[in-house]
Amino acid sequence: MAGTSTAAGAARLAASGLTLAYDRRVIARDLDVAVPDASFTVVVGPNACGKSTLLRALARVLRPAAGTVTLDGEKIASWPARKLARTLGLLPQSSIAPEGITVSDLVARGRYPHQGLLRQWTREDERVVAESMEATGVAALASRGVDELSGGQRQRVWIAMALAQQTPLLLLDEPTTFLDIAHQIEVLDLCARLHAEGRTIVAVLHDLNQAARYATHLIAMREGRIVAEGPPAEVVTADRVEEVFGLRCRVIDDPETGTPLVVPAASGARRSSADVGKVTQI
Repeated sequence: MAGTSTAAGAARLAASGLTLAYDRRVIARDLDVAVPDASFTVVVGPNACGKSTLLRALARVLRPAAGTVTLDGEKIASWPARKLARTLGLLPQSSIAPEGITVSDLVARGRYPHQGLLRQWTREDERVVAESMEATGVAALASRGVDELSGGQRQRVWIAMALAQQTPLLLLDEPTTFLDIAHQIEVLDLCARLHAEGRTIVAVLHDLNQAARYATHLIAMREGRIVAEGPPAEVVTADRVEEVFGLRCRVIDDPETGTPLVVPAASGARRSSADVGKVTQI
């Protein structure tokens, strides 16, 4: 389980002066981000605040309208695609599998960046695919068609594919979507193990308590700007939760981990919906 201190080390993945937009609609402006190396960084904030948009920019899926994303000190835009795919993996919010593809074949696609003219499929690839399916609990589904699976099962298959890519940096956009609480914890425990093994993890999560429990570094966003960042114990305070989410609460120590635990105020102690304004749920 992750602690509450920011991981030490240089920021392999960083951005400066980012303005992010879809067509002419600006989502975020003047963002400066440095992901601590070997950290488990989690981005939190209300719906539509720019969390996923920031992740897409860091993964080179979205080209910034202004500003620069750098990886290992070089502009990420200049990285060859195959080299980038061996260094940084992305699990997007929604993915579409080719029709009729099996679980094992989809997970095997995570090994494509490691293939080349002089290196074809090997026993090492086979081992990594098998271990990735085992780690995400989908090994028993290996021969099943992806389109036959439940939403939660499909999500775990996509995570297995990302694991098979074996990148030192892994970006996950709402990886617990479609999962029940038990599988949410399994996925986050898996991310914590990967982080403990030395990978840098960056995830967008909706559940603030899960974010506080697992993250070593939190980035809190609201309305396209970064409101606070740092260790969860410093970021997750009652005042900050009200500022970011418009939610009155108490923050206590999680009895299991000692990390911050947000307890919403009873309904009579909350502000009226008119006072909260446009704030959305976590």
